[in-house]
Amino acid sequence: MVRKPVVSTISSGGYLQGNVNGKLPSLGGKEPPGQEKVVLKKKITLVRGISIIIGTIIGAGIFISPKGVLQNTGSVGMSLVIWTVCGVLSLFGALSYAELGTSIKKSGGHYTYILEVFGPLPAFVRVWVELLIIRPAATAVISLAFGRYILEPFFIQCEIPELAIKLITAVGITVVMVLNSMSVSWSARIQIFLTFCKLTAILIIIVPGVMQLIKGQTQHFKDAFSGRGANIMGLPLAFYYGMYAYAGWFYLNFVTEEVENPEKTIPLAICISMAIVTIGYVLTNVAYFTTISAEELLLSNAVAVTFSERLLGNFSLAVPIFVALSCFGSMNGGVFAVSRLFYVASREGQLPEILSMIHVRKHTPLPAVIVLHPLTMIMLFSGDLYSLLNFLSFARWLFIGLAVAGLIYLRYKRPDMHRPFKVPLFIPALFSFTCLFMVALSLYSDPFSTGIGFIITLTGVPAYYLFIIWDKKPKWFRRLSALANNLMIRSFIQMEFSLPQVQHFIKAHLDDIKLFF
Repeated sequence: MVRKPVVSTISSGGYLQGNVNGKLPSLGGKEPPGQEKVVLKKKITLVRGISIIIGTIIGAGIFISPKGVLQNTGSVGMSLVIWTVCGVLSLFGALSYAELGTSIKKSGGHYTYILEVFGPLPAFVRVWVELLIIRPAATAVISLAFGRYILEPFFIQCEIPELAIKLITAVGITVVMVLNSMSVSWSARIQIFLTFCKLTAILIIIVPGVMQLIKGQTQHFKDAFSGRGANIMGLPLAFYYGMYAYAGWFYLNFVTEEVENPEKTIPLAICISMAIVTIGYVLTNVAYFTTISAEELLLSNAVAVTFSERLLGNFSLAVPIFVALSCFGSMNGGVFAVSRLFYVASREGQLPEILSMIHVRKHTPLPAVIVLHPLTMIMLFSGDLYSLLNFLSFARWLFIGLAVAGLIYLRYKRPDMHRPFKVPLFIPALFSFTCLFMVALSLYSDPFSTGIGFIITLTGVPAYYLFIIWDKKPKWFRRLSALANNLMIRSFIQMEFSLPQVQHFIKAHLDDIKLFF
């Protein structure tokens, strides 16, 4: 099997849906007689789109990141400024992605836009890092927060055993994977319910906080900008913590092909979601400081629990449950969206072809969902996942900044491209500059973590030439590939993929299979 460099199949804002074999049909081509299209269905409405964005953004971040933001800014006032700035920057990034998503109507998010603008090598590196590290690690970290908070009411008087946390976390990850493998509709419906739980968790903190302000509890806001002072070298790390809490605004672009009327739905869903989240996050942090001092917040490992125990009394037990459901919603939304990224990358020829196949009855990219499960489990039991996320914050914001910079490039390179939604040029310019500047500055702020993230990202370059470009692979390599292909063929039949998909896959890999036997 030879895998050649791909050429972007996007043209002037149109998009091509996968046919029965999971590949993009040729332009102007027709389906062979008797073969019915098996495609991802358009089942994501405005409400479901809003629920995906809010449900993915609001997770463990708002209950963990306040400590990191405060630690790297040095004062209550500066931390609130960073939360507001990160919200505005996220809105700018989301609006830029709205233009990209309505101009390039194809799922895949960052990967698709980088492929269109910068070509196959940077796109492969992006999906390589996402597949091996970012998504499994991010899912595992959020899942660990889910496991800890869901067990909190049962271990009030003692420390929760780490093994118990990891076991319940493994169950939660498996449930999310099964849910996203079975039904797009049910996954989206449950996400709406979990979004309600997330907003409830935020309101449980905001409402008592506002009541504290009305009572005059403002002592922690006096001399709000006094403290040890913000170091400019700490700002990139504060930026990473804040943007991590807001991360998720880009996930609707991963499922563009499943959005009803994307020209109107995507921009509207983004604007509504980001307004709700930004206001909610700033008010949540204000609420924290009505009850907790800056010094107490820095000593807390779970600020939401500390806040609720201080202010809500017996009702504080409800907070860990709502936080756990909030984390579960982020797990569900993240897996729902990123599995589509792998599906698109496979369809473009940059990941194994199995990941481009769609279940014939459920219309879900089942293999793309399944491949995340073992990778996430490895991350779960491998150790300190928070460090892994710090390592790869460098790669995440580097590629997001590049994708938005690509929007500016497309404005000049393809001025006639159909753009149902356009943002003022200063918005993508400011966002991409901020991302790239902070990424560069973080190399000085934390050279160890960001350096490792940079090295891991660079491993995608030799991987690209090994798996995509090199067509004179040794015989043992081809035999191993043939064995894997043979096992996948058996799995296809058991997982009830459509017969034309299996036939196409067998035909495409016939030489390798003969070599094995």
